[in-house]
Amino acid sequence: MTSNEQHPSDEANPLRSLTLDQLRRRTSMKWRTYPADVLPLWVAEMDVPLAAPVVRAVTEAMELGDTGYPVGTAYAEALAAFAGKRWGWDDLAVERTAIVPDVMLGVVEMLKLVTGPGDPVIVNPPVYPPFYEFVTHLDRRVVEAPLGADLRIDLGVLEEAFRRAVTGGGRAAYLLCSPHNPTGTVHTADELAAVAALAERYGVRVVADEIHAPVVTAPGARFVPYLSVPGAERGLALMSASKGWNLAGLKAALALAGPGAAADLARMPEEVGHGPSHVGVLAHTAALRDGTAWLDAVLTGIDENRRLLTRLLAEHLPGVVQRPGEATYLAWLDCRPLDLGDDPADVFLRRGRVALSSGIPFGSGGAGHLRLNLATSPEVITEAVRRMAAAVD
Repeated sequence: MTSNEQHPSDEANPLRSLTLDQLRRRTSMKWRTYPADVLPLWVAEMDVPLAAPVVRAVTEAMELGDTGYPVGTAYAEALAAFAGKRWGWDDLAVERTAIVPDVMLGVVEMLKLVTGPGDPVIVNPPVYPPFYEFVTHLDRRVVEAPLGADLRIDLGVLEEAFRRAVTGGGRAAYLLCSPHNPTGTVHTADELAAVAALAERYGVRVVADEIHAPVVTAPGARFVPYLSVPGAERGLALMSASKGWNLAGLKAALALAGPGAAADLARMPEEVGHGPSHVGVLAHTAALRDGTAWLDAVLTGIDENRRLLTRLLAEHLPGVVQRPGEATYLAWLDCRPLDLGDDPADVFLRRGRVALSSGIPFGSGGAGHLRLNLATSPEVITEAVRRMAAAVD
């Protein structure tokens, strides 16, 4: 596999392309949840113009009236080609994929296949809040296996969670976040192989949310697909171009099965494939196939913003503890030294007019923390930190 996710790009940094006035014309959640005097650095939307190949694909579909139902394997073929070039993963089997509406709805469908009502689903907090919400709404039981102090998977804690989950029978699943949201941790091949070995030992089925896979920014870091590691044959995974190319509003994702899970994926109800948007499938396919130069420009910009945030925090908010992640465009900040209580995001919103994601919904280890979205201009990040510093003066 490649040793570095980023590749040189001649494209201009998309994060520097749009003004704040242009962004405030947007009608999506990021820009319409809070009043206009609030800087929004919370939900995972990027402040970028779309990649030109995506715009062309969608525009051509509109001109043709190509707005029917999705069909075929072009999306999976584009992902397979991207995975081979980007991650050195040449074993993505198109025949063991299925289009699903989005990653989290795909997670729900995969969990339905391998667990039943009341069964346990293990997660690694602090972790993406919908893991709790969707699992609970599915009538499954969340079992926490917190990350270690180094914000990596603690294999001892995970094994104990697996052991407890399978005690008394029933079926258990492990919902793996890879790369990890909110910490930006990139799990290594050795870590994932150890996870696979534990899962086989205890009969736990792994469902990997790999939506942030294209967004690896740290030099030398590399994403490892869970299904590529030894022992993961019975695993299931969900991937999408959504996060890498800012396509959340164009619904489409792919469910992938290891060879030992092909029969499970084949049991997925046919109507699930009616949920994705055909135009979304076209957009995601174009992104993976033709949008890599744009992606590399974004990754360079995110890496620059991560280093900028580190400098700004050291200068203006030295009490905040930041462990820069290797992936995602999210920063996980420990604000407990500031004595702002369990929800510092609320303080920064009220006093500084900066919207950040509260750490509390991320589960154990989230209190006193917040998540900051780096996928914006350096100027917005600079102004946000200035406001945050003023809020605690």
